[in-house]
Amino acid sequence: MTHEFKEIIEAYHVAKQQGIPAVMATVVDVEGSSYRRPGVGMLLLQNGQTRGAVSGGCVEKEVFRQSISVFKTGKPKIMTYDGKYRLGCEGLLYILIEPFSINTTTINTIDTYLKKRKPFEIISFYNKIENHNEGLGSYIKFDKETFTFSKNVLSDGQSKQFQRELLPCFRLIIIGEEHDASKLSELANATGWQVEVVCSSKSNKQIDDFRGAENIIYQAPEELHVENIDDQTAIILMTHNFAKDLLYLQALKDTSPTYIGLLGPARRREKLLSAFIEYFPDVQDDFLDKIHGPAGLNLGAETPQEIAISIIAEILSVIRNQDPISLSNKKGAIHDDRINKGINIDALNT
Repeated sequence: MTHEFKEIIEAYHVAKQQGIPAVMATVVDVEGSSYRRPGVGMLLLQNGQTRGAVSGGCVEKEVFRQSISVFKTGKPKIMTYDGKYRLGCEGLLYILIEPFSINTTTINTIDTYLKKRKPFEIISFYNKIENHNEGLGSYIKFDKETFTFSKNVLSDGQSKQFQRELLPCFRLIIIGEEHDASKLSELANATGWQVEVVCSSKSNKQIDDFRGAENIIYQAPEELHVENIDDQTAIILMTHNFAKDLLYLQALKDTSPTYIGLLGPARRREKLLSAFIEYFPDVQDDFLDKIHGPAGLNLGAETPQEIAISIIAEILSVIRNQDPISLSNKKGAIHDDRINKGINIDALNT
């Protein structure tokens, strides 16, 4: 959800400069089934424009209608949306709608945390009591500072708390510059991931050759240095050159991504890993466990676009700790239940 929040902040920054009032809508609780999990947000501007969504598109018109009173009064409210009667779904959504008015310092702090890939938290106070709108609102918690969405965050001691951690935006590092790397970059960006492409130091490729990429790095394997490779980072080795893939893999041996993908058949993977271990016999098992090859799920993919989809699907299954199956064969809810973490109200510093 971090990339969605990032887009909301970018849109809000533009609206703020234009003097357009804004409201934030956040799903803070769900009973039964829902299209999205709690924590998803939507920015609504008084001129009718929006950014983000709290569902698949079926709830948003009602959210905007309900937001009109918040624009008028400046006071937050809880709205409920019962999908059982409106859509045939089983979910009851509780959506917190509140004024959104953060200052430039807050915007800059968010931008700094995103660039440094540091997590932060958003805590929302809400209730399920009809027409009881006291003690509602949200604030952002950084390491040593907190900033409210608006001046209205005052818990009445009866409010529930919904807390979510915004991890660094998920990032895909593509090492390779061929046609399939371009397609993977485009589709990964459409998924909401930050994409960086590593090309050889002598490459004539430009950033425009990789639609969706935010950055292009020109480095030979022995020069490779990519900052902040963390557990929100996946890497794909797709130079289509065995020797180069081996050298880049060696350059990554001391990093900790959540996923490393190798192209080519299983025989190529075994040959590559054997050569790698021969050079580095003391490599940690944790690093080897992150290597997946051939990269991707067995979807029958043939074209570069289809292969990119299969790779993205496998990465999602790894980072969400899921065993890929057809949803029609899954027992229980589509999304696992989330447990709201409690916080100390005394820690709130406005």
